[in-house]
Amino acid sequence: MTQITVELGDHSYPILVQPGALEQSAAHLKAFASNDRLFVLTDVNVESHILPDLQRSFAGSGIELVVKSLPAGETSKSWRQLERVTDWLLAEGAERSDTVVALGGGVIGDLTGFAAAIVKRGCRFVQIPTSLLAQVDSSVGGKTAINSAVGKNLIGSFNQPRFVLIDPLVLNSLPARELRAGYAEVVKYGLINDPEFFAWCESNGSRILAHDTEVLSEAIIHSVRAKALIVGDDEKELSGRRALLNLGHTFGHALEAETGFSDRLVHGEAVAAGMALAFGYSVRRGHCDAADAERVRSHLKSVDLPYDLATASVRASGQRLVDHMMHDKKMSGGTLPFLLANGIGQSFLAKDVDLKDVAVFLDESD
Repeated sequence: MTQITVELGDHSYPILVQPGALEQSAAHLKAFASNDRLFVLTDVNVESHILPDLQRSFAGSGIELVVKSLPAGETSKSWRQLERVTDWLLAEGAERSDTVVALGGGVIGDLTGFAAAIVKRGCRFVQIPTSLLAQVDSSVGGKTAINSAVGKNLIGSFNQPRFVLIDPLVLNSLPARELRAGYAEVVKYGLINDPEFFAWCESNGSRILAHDTEVLSEAIIHSVRAKALIVGDDEKELSGRRALLNLGHTFGHALEAETGFSDRLVHGEAVAAGMALAFGYSVRRGHCDAADAERVRSHLKSVDLPYDLATASVRASGQRLVDHMMHDKKMSGGTLPFLLANGIGQSFLAKDVDLKDVAVFLDESD
């Protein structure tokens, strides 16, 4: 068992990483069960594969689980589903002292956190992430949001959970594609500022994707610690340090928008392609050696993740993709900061990027 604390003063919280933790979830969550109940938000896939384990843990505990299940996938991060969730909580009599449990991947976590932030001006929530992407990234840090018609995560709030319970064993039921997509976010931590960890990923990525529990747990713990440190330094992206976590996301979100935020290209796949593009563009600008960019592409290719527009199955002009970027929430004063790199483990925020040049680069990358 490993416990990691996100240090945020009065709203610090623990993250517990333990294989088999779901079986003990009643003991871990008992303190959050005001009125001897917990509200649980999940999706139809998790409802079938993982919810029964949670329910078995609570059997005989005296704590009621009030459950709502939503459609799986990115389309649930919408106004329509947010309305359904908030109406459900209010109809069930949720109070500000109650806790909502996000049992699912990043979509459920984002939606639950946002709903909890706005129902009665805020109730508590905890995360039980069930995808690798959620375990190493979206369940940590308090970013909650839904998508809009013009872009991803444009409507939301910062709302930190009270507790995060991570059980690597729940990933055994995850489809191979979803596990690979989450692995992209693991790789990201090496590319941001930890070249030794990227080298570790090159050696161990195949074992992670083969569900090796020991190696998978090590990857999760390392990733969570890395994110917790950055979030603790810059909770709301005020200093710019937290922006490093967006490596690959500016390109990636544009790819997701072009594919309609659908399962044609899931988030982690878009981030993988986005990171490769960010390194490629860094080479174009003279920041990064071409060998480092090729090393990134080669590793992503070796684990069957997209590494360019073609492998992401995106066929669009550079200008069309840049048009998607114009709706990015990081736009300020008409400019869009980009996460670029001086090399592996040497990412930085560039505020002088010419979007016309980005469009040309993307056309040449097609």
